[in-house]
Amino acid sequence: MSKSRIVVLAAILAGVLTFGVAAANSDVVSESGVRRHSVTIQPNPATGRTTEQSNIVERYTQDNKAGALKHFYVIAPKSGQIVLYSTVQGKVTSGGKRLTPRTTIDKYDCGKDCTYYEGQRIILDGLEYITTDLMQDDGTYGSSAPYFYWFDANGRYHQHFFTEGQIILISEQPLSGRRVMFNADVHSAPAK
Repeated sequence: MSKSRIVVLAAILAGVLTFGVAAANSDVVSESGVRRHSVTIQPNPATGRTTEQSNIVERYTQDNKAGALKHFYVIAPKSGQIVLYSTVQGKVTSGGKRLTPRTTIDKYDCGKDCTYYEGQRIILDGLEYITTDLMQDDGTYGSSAPYFYWFDANGRYHQHFFTEGQIILISEQPLSGRRVMFNADVHSAPAK
């Protein structure tokens, strides 16, 4: 077979495979008959951000405003009564957040045939380490944990552990009443 004929056949095969993959991806149907769809999201031309990105930027801006004060409530789900109230200076912080990564490897510890991913270089107590943990947008490492803490308007420290059935509300404005009403009609729930 000539070289030009092989090139033509390879081009035809690549075109068929590309068309087949594109057709398969655009018309994927699950066993239930549901088709996969996608949405193109246009960013705001003024900011270059999507609404979700703008919300995150605004949350970080609000959380880091000097002197910001919020109101923290724990509400009993059945009665709607406020079980706990506190002011919050700035924001509540998850107990799992850290200023340093949880995992590091010594810079020179992996040897000649190192297979470790290089990662981010950090300095801890004057020594250089490597971590694969990534610093998050808020400048911390770690993830949320089953408790969080805060400082109130008087600088007092508070720590709260989550248990089932709590409704947590954090707001810039205080609630107007001492009780929150939740109207849940269990009779309108679909039968299982």
